[in-house]
Amino acid sequence: MDDSVSFLRSIGDTRRARVTLALAALALAFAGASFLLGPADFSPRALLTGLFDAHGAAGVVAREIRLPRAALAIVIGAALGGSGAALQGLFSNPLAEPGVTGVTSAAGLGAVLAFYFGFAAANALALPAFAIAGALAAAGILYLLSRSGAGMVALVLAGVAIASFATALTALALSFSANPYAMSEMVLWMMGSLKDRTLNDLAFALPLTAAGLALLLTAARGLDALTLGEDAARSLGIDVAGVRGRVIVGVALATGAATAAAGAVSFVGLVVPHLLRPFCGYQPARLILPSALGGAVLVTAADIAVRLIAPDGQLLLGVVTAMLGAPFFFWLILRMRREA
Repeated sequence: MDDSVSFLRSIGDTRRARVTLALAALALAFAGASFLLGPADFSPRALLTGLFDAHGAAGVVAREIRLPRAALAIVIGAALGGSGAALQGLFSNPLAEPGVTGVTSAAGLGAVLAFYFGFAAANALALPAFAIAGALAAAGILYLLSRSGAGMVALVLAGVAIASFATALTALALSFSANPYAMSEMVLWMMGSLKDRTLNDLAFALPLTAAGLALLLTAARGLDALTLGEDAARSLGIDVAGVRGRVIVGVALATGAATAAAGAVSFVGLVVPHLLRPFCGYQPARLILPSALGGAVLVTAADIAVRLIAPDGQLLLGVVTAMLGAPFFFWLILRMRREA
């Protein structure tokens, strides 16, 4: 019996490793396609040369426009995908993800407040700092509710309430904004977009996202233990409070950085873990890294689709992910209801 279990486990580990490598290769392939795609008619050779040569129009387009957009799509997708898998493990709730739980909306509210009060214009660090603070506040509220014994449905409803309240405050800020530039930036952040992103946006988002995902990965084994219950996890020597704290801070860092860079991009963290569970297993430790890579694939592919469908930039990334994710969310609820 033990030999059979070990054999099956090794097969699962091999399949998970293959899926992870395939997702990494696919993310890089989509990022390469995104880098080559754009209205400026440059050859791939000219763009690749421009990455290392700042002189000329091709160098400016490659380094200042194409590279930040392609790289940020990977960073943001990884942040949302990994955060969704971690939240679902933390709350033992398959409906949990940064958008559904209100973390994304709260991070967006923080970014909007930074624009509204002029902090973003005065200090470049203010935008990610406010977004992370908003994400941390929303995740902290959900954490306290989970500690008080709130069930699956209560946590989802609390997330909806947080998202609605954050959206209402965002609309209030839009209504009273006297600065047309600030108002246009707020609207852009509410919709979610990678248009006109720069290397500065990448420089802020990448380290924060990396730090957040690193915290989530360090908590992965603890999340596995929590699936057995808090008492069982403590009997295994797991610091339950420490695991939860790392997940909350990690999700806040990753989601806040992603929202500060691209605005509200919804449902990535909900869709990707569910698609990958049949291939990678149902344990959070096995799912966080593949979900991060899967999120990178989804966001990069969606951004390519946005640019192919509407080259004029009228269609935004957050709209596409919401159009894909909302029907999936309803289907998931109906499936869970039938299983119950």
